[in-house]
Amino acid sequence: MRILIAPQEFKGSLSARQAAAAIAEGIRLAWPEAKVDLLPMADGGPGTVEALVAARGGRCLEASVADPLGRSVTAVWGLLADGTTAVIEMAAASGLVLLRPEERDPRTASTYGTGQLIRAALDSGCRRIIVGVGGSATNDGGAGVAQALGAGLLDGRGDELPRGGAALAGLRRIDVSGLDPRLEGCRVLVAVDVTNPLCGPTGASAVYGPQKGATPEMVKELDAALAHYARIIERDLGVAVAELPGAGAAGGLAAGLVAFLGAELRPGFDLIAEAAGLTDRLAYADLVLTGEGRLDTQTAYGKTVVGVARLAKERGLPVIALAGEVVGDMASLREQGIDVALSIQPGPMTLAESEARAAELLTAAAERVGRLLALGRGMRPD
Repeated sequence: MRILIAPQEFKGSLSARQAAAAIAEGIRLAWPEAKVDLLPMADGGPGTVEALVAARGGRCLEASVADPLGRSVTAVWGLLADGTTAVIEMAAASGLVLLRPEERDPRTASTYGTGQLIRAALDSGCRRIIVGVGGSATNDGGAGVAQALGAGLLDGRGDELPRGGAALAGLRRIDVSGLDPRLEGCRVLVAVDVTNPLCGPTGASAVYGPQKGATPEMVKELDAALAHYARIIERDLGVAVAELPGAGAAGGLAAGLVAFLGAELRPGFDLIAEAAGLTDRLAYADLVLTGEGRLDTQTAYGKTVVGVARLAKERGLPVIALAGEVVGDMASLREQGIDVALSIQPGPMTLAESEARAAELLTAAAERVGRLLALGRGMRPD
Protein backbone atom coordinates (compact mmCIF):
# COMPACT_ATOMS: atom_id res chain seq x y z
CA MET A 1 0.00 0.00 0.00
CA ARG A 2 1.17 3.50 -0.87
CA ILE A 3 0.20 6.14 1.68
CA LEU A 4 0.40 9.84 0.93
CA ILE A 5 0.95 11.80 4.14
CA ALA A 6 -0.17 15.39 3.58
CA PRO A 7 -0.90 17.32 6.78
CA GLN A 8 -0.83 21.03 7.44
CA GLU A 9 0.80 22.57 10.49
CA PHE A 10 -0.45 21.72 13.97
CA LYS A 11 -0.62 25.33 15.11
CA GLY A 12 1.41 26.06 18.19
CA SER A 13 3.24 22.74 18.20
CA LEU A 14 4.35 21.24 14.87
CA SER A 15 5.13 22.54 11.42
CA ALA A 16 3.59 20.67 8.51
CA ARG A 17 6.96 19.03 7.83
CA GLN A 18 7.29 17.90 11.43
CA ALA A 19 3.73 16.61 11.46
CA ALA A 20 4.30 14.59 8.29
CA ALA A 21 7.47 13.08 9.75
CA ALA A 22 5.68 12.12 12.98
CA ILE A 23 2.86 10.43 11.08
CA ALA A 24 5.30 8.57 8.86
CA GLU A 25 7.20 7.31 11.91
CA GLY A 26 4.02 5.85 13.36
CA ILE A 27 3.05 4.12 10.14
CA ARG A 28 6.50 2.60 9.77
CA LEU A 29 6.47 1.33 13.35
CA ALA A 30 3.23 -0.54 12.73
CA TRP A 31 3.69 -1.51 9.12
CA PRO A 32 7.29 -1.37 7.82
CA GLU A 33 6.22 -2.68 4.41
CA ALA A 34 3.95 0.28 3.70
CA LYS A 35 5.30 2.85 1.25
CA VAL A 36 4.94 6.37 2.56
CA ASP A 37 5.18 9.61 0.59
CA LEU A 38 5.50 12.81 2.63
CA LEU A 39 4.00 16.03 1.28
CA PRO A 40 3.62 18.78 3.93
CA MET A 41 0.82 21.16 2.95
CA ALA A 42 -0.24 24.76 3.56
CA ASP A 43 -2.78 27.26 2.28
CA GLY A 44 -0.68 30.41 2.01
CA GLY A 45 -0.40 31.02 5.74
CA PRO A 46 2.39 29.97 8.10
CA GLY A 47 4.36 27.01 6.82
CA THR A 48 3.92 27.82 3.14
CA VAL A 49 7.62 28.40 2.50
CA GLU A 50 8.65 25.22 4.29
CA ALA A 51 5.94 23.14 2.61
CA LEU A 52 6.83 24.20 -0.93
CA VAL A 53 10.57 23.89 -0.40
CA ALA A 54 9.99 20.37 0.95
CA ALA A 55 7.70 19.46 -1.95
CA ARG A 56 9.66 20.98 -4.80
CA GLY A 57 13.19 21.14 -3.49
CA GLY A 58 15.22 24.26 -3.10
CA ARG A 59 16.40 26.15 -0.08
CA CYS A 60 15.39 28.70 2.50
CA LEU A 61 17.16 32.05 2.39
CA GLU A 62 17.29 34.98 4.79
CA ALA A 63 16.92 38.68 4.19
CA SER A 64 17.23 41.64 6.55
CA VAL A 65 14.06 43.68 6.13
CA ALA A 66 11.87 46.17 7.96
CA ASP A 67 9.26 44.83 10.36
CA PRO A 68 5.78 46.49 10.44
CA LEU A 69 7.19 49.38 12.50
CA GLY A 70 10.38 49.79 10.47
CA ARG A 71 12.78 47.93 12.75
CA SER A 72 15.26 45.50 11.24
CA VAL A 73 14.22 41.84 11.31
CA THR A 74 15.55 38.71 9.61
CA ALA A 75 12.90 37.12 7.39
CA VAL A 76 13.05 33.70 5.72
CA TRP A 77 11.84 33.10 2.17
CA GLY A 78 12.10 30.15 -0.18
CA LEU A 79 13.90 29.71 -3.49
CA LEU A 80 12.61 26.60 -5.24
CA ALA A 81 14.83 24.16 -7.10
CA ASP A 82 13.96 25.61 -10.51
CA GLY A 83 15.96 28.67 -9.51
CA THR A 84 13.30 31.10 -10.73
CA THR A 85 10.40 30.62 -8.28
CA ALA A 86 10.30 32.39 -4.93
CA VAL A 87 7.94 31.68 -2.05
CA ILE A 88 7.25 34.49 0.40
CA GLU A 89 5.15 34.62 3.56
CA MET A 90 4.30 38.25 4.16
CA ALA A 91 3.98 37.50 7.88
CA ALA A 92 7.72 36.89 8.01
CA ALA A 93 8.27 40.60 7.38
CA SER A 94 4.94 42.28 8.11
CA GLY A 95 3.21 39.88 10.46
CA LEU A 96 1.31 40.35 13.68
CA VAL A 97 3.65 37.87 15.37
CA LEU A 98 6.46 40.43 15.08
CA LEU A 99 4.71 42.91 17.38
CA ARG A 100 3.95 42.92 21.07
CA PRO A 101 0.22 43.43 21.81
CA GLU A 102 0.81 47.01 22.92
CA GLU A 103 2.63 47.79 19.65
CA ARG A 104 -0.26 46.89 17.38
CA ASP A 105 -1.42 49.93 15.42
CA PRO A 106 -2.54 49.45 11.79
CA ARG A 107 -2.44 53.20 11.25
CA THR A 108 1.38 53.10 11.21
CA ALA A 109 2.17 49.44 10.43
CA SER A 110 3.62 48.97 6.93
CA THR A 111 4.19 46.22 4.38
CA TYR A 112 7.50 47.80 3.37
CA GLY A 113 9.43 44.73 4.56
CA THR A 114 7.34 42.46 2.35
CA GLY A 115 8.34 44.62 -0.59
CA GLN A 116 11.97 44.17 0.43
CA LEU A 117 11.46 40.38 0.36
CA ILE A 118 10.08 40.67 -3.17
CA ARG A 119 13.12 42.74 -4.13
CA ALA A 120 15.39 40.06 -2.64
CA ALA A 121 13.63 37.48 -4.83
CA LEU A 122 14.16 39.66 -7.90
CA ASP A 123 17.81 40.08 -6.98
CA SER A 124 18.12 36.27 -6.94
CA GLY A 125 16.81 36.05 -10.49
CA CYS A 126 13.26 34.95 -9.66
CA ARG A 127 10.62 35.50 -12.30
CA ARG A 128 7.74 33.80 -10.52
CA ILE A 129 6.83 34.81 -6.97
CA ILE A 130 4.25 33.10 -4.77
CA VAL A 131 3.09 35.29 -1.89
CA GLY A 132 1.17 33.97 1.12
CA VAL A 133 -0.70 36.79 2.83
CA GLY A 134 -1.91 35.31 6.13
CA GLY A 135 -1.16 36.81 9.53
CA SER A 136 -0.63 40.47 8.66
CA ALA A 137 -0.20 43.32 11.14
CA THR A 138 -0.90 45.92 8.45
CA ASN A 139 -3.74 47.87 6.87
CA ASP A 140 -1.85 49.89 4.27
CA GLY A 141 -3.26 48.40 1.07
CA GLY A 142 0.18 47.20 0.04
CA ALA A 143 1.44 50.78 -0.14
CA GLY A 144 4.61 49.78 1.72
CA VAL A 145 5.35 47.10 -0.86
CA ALA A 146 4.94 49.65 -3.65
CA GLN A 147 7.28 52.10 -1.91
CA ALA A 148 9.92 49.43 -1.29
CA LEU A 149 9.84 48.54 -4.98
CA GLY A 150 10.29 52.11 -6.17
CA ALA A 151 6.80 53.53 -6.63
CA GLY A 152 6.16 57.08 -5.46
CA LEU A 153 3.09 57.71 -3.27
CA LEU A 154 3.01 61.48 -3.14
CA ASP A 155 1.15 64.04 -1.07
CA GLY A 156 -0.05 67.46 -2.20
CA ARG A 157 3.47 68.90 -1.98
CA GLY A 158 4.96 66.09 -4.03
CA ASP A 159 6.61 64.52 -0.99
CA GLU A 160 6.63 60.79 -0.26
CA LEU A 161 3.93 59.68 2.16
CA PRO A 162 4.93 58.28 5.55
CA ARG A 163 4.42 54.55 5.92
CA GLY A 164 1.22 53.08 7.29
CA GLY A 165 -2.47 52.91 6.51
CA ALA A 166 -3.53 56.25 7.98
CA ALA A 167 -1.11 58.19 5.78
CA LEU A 168 -3.01 57.09 2.67
CA ALA A 169 -5.62 59.75 3.39
CA GLY A 170 -3.04 62.30 2.22
CA LEU A 171 -2.28 60.58 -1.09
CA ARG A 172 -2.64 62.86 -4.11
CA ARG A 173 -0.66 61.16 -6.85
CA ILE A 174 1.02 57.85 -7.69
CA ASP A 175 4.25 57.83 -9.71
CA VAL A 176 5.34 54.41 -10.97
CA SER A 177 8.20 55.66 -13.15
CA GLY A 178 10.68 54.37 -10.59
CA LEU A 179 9.01 51.01 -10.05
CA ASP A 180 11.51 48.13 -10.37
CA PRO A 181 11.54 47.30 -14.12
CA ARG A 182 12.20 43.62 -13.40
CA LEU A 183 8.59 43.31 -12.27
CA GLU A 184 7.46 43.55 -15.89
CA GLY A 185 8.84 40.08 -16.59
CA CYS A 186 7.71 38.62 -13.30
CA ARG A 187 4.53 36.67 -12.53
CA VAL A 188 3.20 37.22 -9.02
CA LEU A 189 0.68 34.76 -7.56
CA VAL A 190 -1.08 35.56 -4.30
CA ALA A 191 -2.52 32.85 -2.05
CA VAL A 192 -5.73 34.35 -0.67
CA ASP A 193 -8.17 32.52 1.57
CA VAL A 194 -10.77 35.29 1.94
CA THR A 195 -13.09 37.09 -0.48
CA ASN A 196 -13.38 40.40 1.36
CA PRO A 197 -13.23 43.55 -0.77
CA LEU A 198 -10.84 46.35 0.08
CA CYS A 199 -13.35 48.73 1.64
CA GLY A 200 -16.75 48.88 3.28
CA PRO A 201 -18.48 46.88 6.04
CA THR A 202 -16.86 43.63 4.91
CA GLY A 203 -13.56 45.22 3.91
CA ALA A 204 -10.06 44.97 5.30
CA SER A 205 -10.41 47.62 8.00
CA ALA A 206 -13.82 46.66 9.37
CA VAL A 207 -13.31 42.91 9.48
CA TYR A 208 -9.61 42.52 10.30
CA GLY A 209 -8.59 45.89 11.70
CA PRO A 210 -9.71 45.19 15.31
CA GLN A 211 -7.49 42.14 15.67
CA LYS A 212 -4.56 44.33 14.62
CA GLY A 213 -5.26 46.89 17.32
CA ALA A 214 -7.77 49.19 15.60
CA THR A 215 -10.46 50.87 17.70
CA PRO A 216 -13.86 51.64 16.10
CA GLU A 217 -12.62 55.17 15.39
CA MET A 218 -9.46 53.81 13.78
CA VAL A 219 -11.51 51.45 11.63
CA LYS A 220 -13.46 54.38 10.18
CA GLU A 221 -10.25 56.34 9.58
CA LEU A 222 -8.50 53.41 7.90
CA ASP A 223 -11.49 52.46 5.76
CA ALA A 224 -11.80 56.01 4.49
CA ALA A 225 -8.06 56.11 3.75
CA LEU A 226 -8.23 52.85 1.78
CA ALA A 227 -11.27 54.04 -0.17
CA HIS A 228 -9.37 57.22 -1.12
CA TYR A 229 -6.30 55.11 -2.01
CA ALA A 230 -8.45 52.91 -4.27
CA ARG A 231 -9.79 55.95 -6.11
CA ILE A 232 -6.27 57.28 -6.76
CA ILE A 233 -5.12 53.83 -7.91
CA GLU A 234 -7.98 53.63 -10.39
CA ARG A 235 -7.34 57.18 -11.65
CA ASP A 236 -3.53 56.92 -11.95
CA LEU A 237 -3.00 53.21 -12.69
CA GLY A 238 -6.29 52.28 -14.34
CA VAL A 239 -6.84 49.34 -11.97
CA ALA A 240 -10.11 48.97 -10.04
CA VAL A 241 -9.43 47.30 -6.69
CA ALA A 242 -12.08 48.66 -4.29
CA GLU A 243 -14.62 45.88 -4.89
CA LEU A 244 -12.28 43.18 -6.14
CA PRO A 245 -13.03 39.92 -4.26
CA GLY A 246 -10.08 39.08 -2.03
CA ALA A 247 -8.53 42.54 -2.35
CA GLY A 248 -9.02 43.10 1.39
CA ALA A 249 -6.73 40.23 2.34
CA ALA A 250 -3.82 41.18 4.63
CA GLY A 251 -5.07 44.69 5.20
CA GLY A 252 -5.42 45.27 1.49
CA LEU A 253 -1.99 43.94 0.57
CA ALA A 254 -3.71 41.82 -2.07
CA ALA A 255 -5.13 44.98 -3.65
CA GLY A 256 -1.70 46.60 -3.77
CA LEU A 257 -0.09 43.55 -5.32
CA VAL A 258 -2.74 43.55 -8.05
CA ALA A 259 -2.45 47.30 -8.67
CA PHE A 260 1.33 47.67 -8.69
CA LEU A 261 2.61 44.21 -9.62
CA GLY A 262 -0.21 42.89 -11.80
CA ALA A 263 -0.61 39.99 -9.40
CA GLU A 264 -3.13 37.19 -9.74
CA LEU A 265 -5.26 36.35 -6.69
CA ARG A 266 -5.79 32.63 -6.25
CA PRO A 267 -7.52 30.54 -3.55
CA GLY A 268 -4.74 29.74 -1.11
CA PHE A 269 -5.04 25.98 -0.94
CA ASP A 270 -5.52 25.60 -4.70
CA LEU A 271 -2.42 27.66 -5.45
CA ILE A 272 -0.21 25.82 -2.95
CA ALA A 273 -1.54 22.39 -3.95
CA GLU A 274 -0.74 23.13 -7.60
CA ALA A 275 2.72 24.43 -6.77
CA ALA A 276 3.45 21.44 -4.52
CA GLY A 277 2.30 18.92 -7.14
CA LEU A 278 -0.38 17.37 -4.93
CA THR A 279 -2.38 16.01 -7.86
CA ASP A 280 0.65 14.20 -9.25
CA ARG A 281 1.41 12.63 -5.87
CA LEU A 282 -2.20 11.50 -5.43
CA ALA A 283 -1.95 9.57 -8.68
CA TYR A 284 0.44 7.13 -6.99
CA ALA A 285 -1.41 6.81 -3.67
CA ASP A 286 -3.80 4.18 -2.32
CA LEU A 287 -4.65 6.07 0.87
CA VAL A 288 -4.27 9.63 2.16
CA LEU A 289 -3.40 10.61 5.72
CA THR A 290 -3.82 14.29 6.54
CA GLY A 291 -4.26 16.34 9.68
CA GLU A 292 -4.18 19.62 11.57
CA GLY A 293 -4.38 20.90 15.12
CA ARG A 294 -8.17 21.06 15.34
CA LEU A 295 -10.93 19.54 13.25
CA ASP A 296 -14.41 20.99 13.68
CA THR A 297 -17.41 22.05 11.67
CA GLN A 298 -15.46 25.10 10.45
CA THR A 299 -12.84 22.88 8.83
CA ALA A 300 -15.19 22.39 5.89
CA TYR A 301 -14.77 26.01 4.85
CA GLY A 302 -11.66 25.97 2.72
CA LYS A 303 -9.01 24.69 5.08
CA THR A 304 -6.12 22.60 3.91
CA VAL A 305 -7.29 19.27 5.27
CA VAL A 306 -10.59 19.50 3.42
CA GLY A 307 -8.77 20.64 0.28
CA VAL A 308 -6.56 17.55 0.40
CA ALA A 309 -9.61 15.35 0.99
CA ARG A 310 -11.53 16.91 -1.87
CA LEU A 311 -8.76 16.20 -4.38
CA ALA A 312 -8.30 12.71 -2.98
CA LYS A 313 -11.99 11.92 -3.36
CA GLU A 314 -11.93 13.03 -6.99
CA ARG A 315 -9.58 10.07 -7.44
CA GLY A 316 -11.60 7.68 -5.28
CA LEU A 317 -9.04 7.56 -2.48
CA PRO A 318 -9.90 6.96 1.19
CA VAL A 319 -8.90 9.74 3.58
CA ILE A 320 -8.04 9.59 7.27
CA ALA A 321 -7.50 12.83 9.21
CA LEU A 322 -5.63 13.07 12.52
CA ALA A 323 -6.07 16.09 14.75
CA GLY A 324 -5.14 17.34 18.17
CA GLU A 325 -8.83 17.81 18.82
CA VAL A 326 -11.96 16.65 16.97
CA VAL A 327 -15.16 18.46 17.93
CA GLY A 328 -18.66 19.04 16.61
CA ASP A 329 -20.73 17.26 14.02
CA MET A 330 -18.41 15.40 11.65
CA ALA A 331 -21.11 14.77 9.05
CA SER A 332 -19.95 17.86 7.15
CA LEU A 333 -16.41 16.48 7.13
CA ARG A 334 -17.56 13.22 5.61
CA GLU A 335 -19.43 15.19 2.97
CA GLN A 336 -16.14 16.92 2.17
CA GLY A 337 -14.30 13.62 1.72
CA ILE A 338 -12.84 12.83 5.15
CA ASP A 339 -13.81 9.23 5.83
CA VAL A 340 -12.44 9.04 9.37
CA ALA A 341 -11.39 11.83 11.74
CA LEU A 342 -9.43 10.77 14.83
CA SER A 343 -8.11 12.70 17.80
CA ILE A 344 -4.51 11.99 18.69
CA GLN A 345 -5.21 12.50 22.40
CA PRO A 346 -5.45 9.18 24.29
CA GLY A 347 -7.44 10.81 27.09
CA PRO A 348 -8.19 14.11 28.84
CA MET A 349 -5.23 16.51 28.93
CA THR A 350 -4.57 20.21 28.94
CA LEU A 351 -3.86 22.14 25.76
CA ALA A 352 -0.35 22.88 27.01
CA GLU A 353 0.36 19.18 27.55
CA SER A 354 -1.14 18.25 24.18
CA GLU A 355 1.01 20.82 22.37
CA ALA A 356 4.16 19.82 24.25
CA ARG A 357 3.63 16.16 23.37
CA ALA A 358 2.24 16.71 19.88
CA ALA A 359 4.89 14.77 17.96
CA GLU A 360 4.75 11.83 20.36
CA LEU A 361 0.93 11.73 20.33
CA LEU A 362 0.76 12.05 16.55
CA THR A 363 3.22 9.19 16.06
CA ALA A 364 1.29 6.98 18.48
CA ALA A 365 -2.01 7.75 16.74
CA ALA A 366 -0.51 7.03 13.34
CA GLU A 367 0.87 3.74 14.67
CA ARG A 368 -2.65 2.73 15.75
CA VAL A 369 -3.93 3.62 12.30
CA GLY A 370 -1.13 1.60 10.71
CA ARG A 371 -1.94 -1.48 12.77
CA LEU A 372 -5.60 -1.27 11.85
CA LEU A 373 -4.70 -0.90 8.18
CA ALA A 374 -2.37 -3.89 8.33
CA LEU A 375 -5.04 -6.02 10.03
CA GLY A 376 -7.62 -4.89 7.50
CA ARG A 377 -5.44 -6.18 4.69
CA GLY A 378 -5.13 -9.58 6.33
CA MET A 379 -1.64 -8.87 7.63
CA ARG A 380 -0.40 -9.41 11.14
CA PRO A 381 1.26 -6.22 12.43
CA ASP A 382 4.52 -6.55 14.31
